[in-house]
Amino acid sequence: MKAYVFPGQGAQFSGMGKDLYESSQAARELFDKADEILGFEISRIMFEGTDEELRQTKVTQPAVFLHSVAQVAALGEDFVPDMVAGHSLGEFSALVAAGALDFESGLRLVYARALAMQKSCEEVPSTMAAVLGLADEVVERVCEPIEGVVPANYNCPGQLVISGTREAVEEACVKLKEAGAKRALPLSVGGGFHSPCMASAKEELQRAIEQTVFDTPRCPIYQNVDALPHTSPEEIKANLIAQLVAPVRWTQSVQNMASAGASEFVELGPGKVLTGLVSKIVGK
Repeated sequence: MKAYVFPGQGAQFSGMGKDLYESSQAARELFDKADEILGFEISRIMFEGTDEELRQTKVTQPAVFLHSVAQVAALGEDFVPDMVAGHSLGEFSALVAAGALDFESGLRLVYARALAMQKSCEEVPSTMAAVLGLADEVVERVCEPIEGVVPANYNCPGQLVISGTREAVEEACVKLKEAGAKRALPLSVGGGFHSPCMASAKEELQRAIEQTVFDTPRCPIYQNVDALPHTSPEEIKANLIAQLVAPVRWTQSVQNMASAGASEFVELGPGKVLTGLVSKIVGK
């Protein structure tokens, strides 16, 4: 069985998608449509923009999403998934790929999400840090008594990202090193994603999601919030709303897909970050 996985923010690079635009009519149509929907030339920024331009949240999120779904479009009838999953932002790409959302709805939601998250970052000074070399349970135990910090991304065994207010993340990093972490490294991100710091963004995104039509996907989507397969549009919407303030359970999602029979994992989108994580989780 084949599982398709879709990356999140951070996978962007200058020049992304240009080859797809030049080689695939189906992909080209999506790039042109995205420029029209967003009201600015995101395709030009993707193909020619600086790293600084691409790092803007309002650009990064739709750019990564667009690159991912353009790859799906380029595959055409060769895209036959048995199951899909996406890391954080990538969950929206997975939903469009599986037919639960049409392209325009997916892009509009991603853009609304990006703007809402940017606003939350400005309201609450927050950040994230990567913790390497500790078991998940140890990280959870160390963070629990520290107010304002939570586990945010369960990326693979021995790699967990924490998130929260700057002070709480700094305190947690000191205590995690004392507990034996090889590294507890603050990340260069806009804010504390997948934590209560995103509460106002969640409210904004919830309104947009509730006004959007979702269909039954062509295959199960393993969602970040609970790492379980979903096909019910109502369940998918509820999980998508919860996602902004809940951890990304990527380790568990990949383990569950493998247990359900996934023997091949294919990453669609910029970079190969998820391919590396999958190999560390299940050795595929």
